[in-house]
Amino acid sequence: MGKGYAEGPAVEEAQANIERVKEGPVKRKRKAVFGSTPRKHDRHFIGWADEVDQDELFETGKGWGLSVSEIAADAHK
Repeated sequence: MGKGYAEGPAVEEAQANIERVKEGPVKRKRKAVFGSTPRKHDRHFIGWADEVDQDELFETGKGWGLSVSEIAADAHK
């Protein structure tokens, strides 16, 4: 017969999930490359750091003033 209250690992995990939901969604961050290009001289988003070869952009003159910043992954889709 039940004791009238919940206990055990399943309940502990459920309570932990409730606390995580209260904290809000976890935003995944990703490294983004910003800089200037021949088409757009103002600093702007060029691409994701793991998809853009920054050295090649600079060496070929296709990008300058390059910097890498960590931003929310859904900021530039």
